[in-house]
Amino acid sequence: MSFAGIQLDAQAELPLYRQLHRQIRERILRGALAAGDRLPATRDLAQQLELNRATVSSAYALLEEDGLIHGHVGRGSFVADQAERPSLGSPMPAPGGLGFVSQSGFVPQSGFVPQAGNPSGDVGFVSQNGAAPATAEISFATSRPHAGLFPLDQFRRSCEEVLATEVAHTVLQLGSPLGYAPLRQYLLEEAEERQIGRANDDILITNGCQQAIDLLARAVLDPEATVLVEEPVYPGLKSALAQAKVRFVGMPVGPHGVSPEEFARFVEGERPRMAVLTPSFQNPTGAVIRADARRAILETARRAGVLLVENDLYSALQYRGETVPAIKSFEGADDVVLLGSFSKVAFPGLRVGWVIAPRALIRRLAGIKQATDLHTDQLSQAVLLRFAESGRLDDHLRHVRTVGLTQLEAAIEGCRRYLPPGTQFTTPDGGLNLWVQLPAPLDAGALLNAAQARGVSYLPARYFAVNRLEPGAFRLSFGGLTPPEIERGLGLLGEVFDEELARGIRSGAVEMETAMV
Repeated sequence: MSFAGIQLDAQAELPLYRQLHRQIRERILRGALAAGDRLPATRDLAQQLELNRATVSSAYALLEEDGLIHGHVGRGSFVADQAERPSLGSPMPAPGGLGFVSQSGFVPQSGFVPQAGNPSGDVGFVSQNGAAPATAEISFATSRPHAGLFPLDQFRRSCEEVLATEVAHTVLQLGSPLGYAPLRQYLLEEAEERQIGRANDDILITNGCQQAIDLLARAVLDPEATVLVEEPVYPGLKSALAQAKVRFVGMPVGPHGVSPEEFARFVEGERPRMAVLTPSFQNPTGAVIRADARRAILETARRAGVLLVENDLYSALQYRGETVPAIKSFEGADDVVLLGSFSKVAFPGLRVGWVIAPRALIRRLAGIKQATDLHTDQLSQAVLLRFAESGRLDDHLRHVRTVGLTQLEAAIEGCRRYLPPGTQFTTPDGGLNLWVQLPAPLDAGALLNAAQARGVSYLPARYFAVNRLEPGAFRLSFGGLTPPEIERGLGLLGEVFDEELARGIRSGAVEMETAMV
């Protein structure tokens, strides 16, 4: 579709994105663009008109607010049917009386109505120890990227560019609970490139993956409902489900994640309402579910009517090996919910994540989110969008993956070299964590104090247990450390474990630790 006839004046008082919005709007209203016509991707139209992609995204956001176009995850943006267009100024009721809904999101009933123009990365480190306990100089306890990898100059430039644009005032204003519309449009197109999403899907921006889990629990789970999770499991998921007062059951994670046979057995025996899986570089083990197993798990969930939630937080952190497609990309994944986030690949402190799910569910989640915190910080969303659209995110990711491989190799080699004979550990191709199982009679929980006294910390298995405890296991999170720190830390841990084995006794603390869980 050509937009060659569009004329924009950079010197005019009216911002470019509003000029573009008006001209596309006029074409739709007079029928030059017919219902069902697909609009160009924002990057394509921006190139065609020699505009910043954010300008096109903002214009599309206004068209969506007008009800003139619909964005479909995995397909693109299309001109809406005449019957689907609300009369402008006649908002649709929002679920639960929370406000009214424009095509780009909810608008609060709080006496405030947004203005019409408000669219709803040389390999190396800066040495930093991370958030370790006061007694730990080297912390393997936190699963997060190394702060020394943050491209602060590029981030600062992105902030400055956002604040210097014609749409800067909109990101400082109240926004839609669904999220900043240009970011949602960007993520929609990224999902399309990955063949993720269906025609009935939509996107909700959240305060990280943790909020997404909390919102899902509130939206779809009744008290005492059963949820299947991986075991060992990410502690934040345990916390969110415990807060929701639901029953969660752990499925054992093997070398290749949860097996389809185990998944089917648990579905049949537990009859869960929901199952949450991290198929790529699972936290805490680093396991990856193979493609054929993903398909089998999807089919089991589909037949049983189980809501399958795919935590896709770590898939971008692949340092070597073949990429496995997301479950959400497979045929039959219409009802699968996918969670994503910038936290592990860029800046964790900005707390920007997202949910891709069927539109009806997204609307329920948005209603709950509005009642909780109105919306995710718009400036953070706009800056991350600019960081991505400028190509800086891709540059940063290439750097992160190169560095991540050196960290991963240092962690695996350090485990082989320094930990006691008989120790087992995972060897993933990406992510931020290894799962380590010490030989009996070593108890990782009981030995934590001794390790901290040497200046090293980790998280023992009790933090990740659901239905069973592996006393000798712990998570080794290497992402926040340099390769020399990883080697030194594992050398110190090896000394602690070897000394305990040399004593040849189990202390009372070991037995107490096991009995307490």
